[in-house]
Amino acid sequence: MGDVFCEADAKAIPLTPVTQAEFAQLQNALDARDRAWIAANGFNAGPAQNLTMPGPDGQIGRVLAGVGRLDDVYALAGAPTLLPKGDYRIDTPLTPEAANRLSLGWGLGAYSFDRYRSPAKDRARLVWPQEADRSRVLRELDAIRLVRDLVNLPANDLGPIALGEAARAVAEAQNAVCLITVGDELIRSNYPAVYAVGRAAAEAPRVIDIRWGNPADPEIVLVGKGITFDTGGLDIKTGSSMGLMKKDMGGAAHALALGQMIMAAGLKVRLRILIAIAENAVGPNANRPGDVIRTRAGLSVEIGNTDAEGRLVLADMLSAACEAHPVAVIDFATLTGAARVALGPDLPALFATDPFADEILAACAAADDPVWRLPLWQAYRRNMDSKIADINNNASNSFAGAIHAALFLQEFVKPGVSWAHFDLYAWNATARPGRPAGGEAFALRGLFHMLTGRYGK
Repeated sequence: MGDVFCEADAKAIPLTPVTQAEFAQLQNALDARDRAWIAANGFNAGPAQNLTMPGPDGQIGRVLAGVGRLDDVYALAGAPTLLPKGDYRIDTPLTPEAANRLSLGWGLGAYSFDRYRSPAKDRARLVWPQEADRSRVLRELDAIRLVRDLVNLPANDLGPIALGEAARAVAEAQNAVCLITVGDELIRSNYPAVYAVGRAAAEAPRVIDIRWGNPADPEIVLVGKGITFDTGGLDIKTGSSMGLMKKDMGGAAHALALGQMIMAAGLKVRLRILIAIAENAVGPNANRPGDVIRTRAGLSVEIGNTDAEGRLVLADMLSAACEAHPVAVIDFATLTGAARVALGPDLPALFATDPFADEILAACAAADDPVWRLPLWQAYRRNMDSKIADINNNASNSFAGAIHAALFLQEFVKPGVSWAHFDLYAWNATARPGRPAGGEAFALRGLFHMLTGRYGK
């Protein structure tokens, strides 16, 4: 997406972002011919409206771009595909933050997933705004592109082996150490829940353990759910529910992307990324409802539903994450449909300990990267009691599904560790400027803003 930017060029076409509040003032500054052109084309500076204005030579002399506000990430996101091929420069003074966000949105608007079809047409290019932090914008673009590309890949091209290699590639690009534990070795390395979930699949389950940074710096652990396809297991999903389950590794993609941002920026942390990768398949050795499995923490889990597999693999990962007493653990998972019922597809659910939750909420709000906190309501923990094991992976009722899942995960987080759990969708069902239908990243910019405030150079 970085190839839609260019250096300053006197021939670049001026592009003026205009809010509706500024529209009347702009019109008053134009001559009668230009005002007539605007009226004839029905332009009123509405968000995502773009109007090319003819110059004296009949070519495009200027572009007016309607924006809701100048610091909206997606204000110019439609322009790269809607404007004619060419180079454009924003001719409005910008704050550094507005320059960064408009540049990011332009880059996101140029994204397309073309692996299985002809590449998209050439995009319009934006002259880098002088006020923009190019390294920051490109770092954010690369992270979001990584999430989108991985989530968009179908499971026949992104099974456990391929996702493991994608994680290794991220680590190697940042000179990080990457250990991959596969198959029966998971038992010997004490990842029994990951093994149990993935053992029925054709490709063996695995755990990715990436380490980077100075051992003397504070440790941050990122955890991701990497279920490359989720049939539901023996509690098999319906066809309509299974259709998008290639995206059930979206949590892993988010953990890798945030880790990539941290490493590329050189934050003063000791970073660990833990990802559980498995396919929840149907087979003769698949988990059965009523089975009891062990976890890394030593807790036994009764399988109330084989389709609640994500929390099982995360249980082992969270236990491992807490063993070295990190300053913070952040996990990402496409975990429950209940979170989407509560908040819809665009708003990730955050469950977190205090005061970590307040820090995250403030950073995400400042970055215009919204999340919404839901409660770790302890009274509901009783709904996961088991008569034969320490806990059941499925609640005894159908209420508060996202809260039950988060409470299950909390059982495996060491007391005193700052912990945040993101239950997210990782998908756009419909296309909007800068947000094409398909895989999507959430909360990355907000979390990176928080971590930069803590551990920036």
